[in-house]
Amino acid sequence: MNRDALPDNPNRTVNYQGRQLKTIYLAGGCFWGTQAYLARVLGVASTTVGYANGSTEHPTYEDVCWRHTGHAETVEVSYDPTQISLRALLEQFFLIIDPTLVNRQGNDKGTQYRSGIYFIDPADQPIIESAIASEQLKYKLPIVTEVLPLSRYDRAEAYHQEYLEKNPTGYCHVSFETLPTVVPTAVRFVKPELSDLKKKLSPLQYAVAVERATEHPFSGEYWREERTGLYVDVATGEPLFSSKDKYDAGCGWPSFTRPVDKAVVREIRDQSHGLDRVEIRSQIGDFHLGHVFTDGPVSKGGLRYCINSASLRFIPLADLEREGYGEWLILFQ
Repeated sequence: MNRDALPDNPNRTVNYQGRQLKTIYLAGGCFWGTQAYLARVLGVASTTVGYANGSTEHPTYEDVCWRHTGHAETVEVSYDPTQISLRALLEQFFLIIDPTLVNRQGNDKGTQYRSGIYFIDPADQPIIESAIASEQLKYKLPIVTEVLPLSRYDRAEAYHQEYLEKNPTGYCHVSFETLPTVVPTAVRFVKPELSDLKKKLSPLQYAVAVERATEHPFSGEYWREERTGLYVDVATGEPLFSSKDKYDAGCGWPSFTRPVDKAVVREIRDQSHGLDRVEIRSQIGDFHLGHVFTDGPVSKGGLRYCINSASLRFIPLADLEREGYGEWLILFQ
């Protein structure tokens, strides 16, 4: 597809200097569009394009296209795991490829256009395989995206780097319509020091967020809250849940069918108290929120995010603009 302009890149407003970044290598057809899309996923600090897992050293574009060298056009993605998880990043990647196609994407055909996920951290492999298993449920044909350790990566020629930034109307097989519409300005949401947090929060809020306590059912501030608005992390201010996804589960805690974006929460297995549950923690603050269960409304995905009121601060719709959350008004349109 040809474009008159590219969407704004929210990562240009974020200072990633000094952060502990991780890297994954994603092959999804022509790397011009794949790079332009992934660079705009919030939490992606930088990208390059190159040739991965081929049989020759320092290949040229001609080597890759015409000389059967086995390289795949690939995007090197460096991302901040406190802003976006690998799982959420892969979910964005799968939105722009057809993982059932062999050696082609869009109008491009050839082994260099195969889809692939190449990792350098062995701990990433089970996350990748889990993401593919979830993705497979959407398709009747088997997913053929290859998952391999990165054996080599050579950066492509300079004219390929950020090609669409320099040629915004150039060829692109990717649709940008699936980019997240909610763009948190992540620089505002940082994890405070625990000493500062203890002064800011009430004893109950601190016990829940930091010490993983649980408030008594039917006692929290928001379990019966029915106003329209946004629920944010009480410690960092990071947006977490929308009133549009809130429902009365009858359990005595605020319940939601989903977060505003999967990237804003982390799931951790919790075997405390003789139970086997999935704990939900905020991504930026890494604070305890509650648990997620599979007994939610089937029509809404079947999940129930059972969250402590003490972990949240509610911002009514009418106050979003005034409190600096105007970009989240789109959730309620």
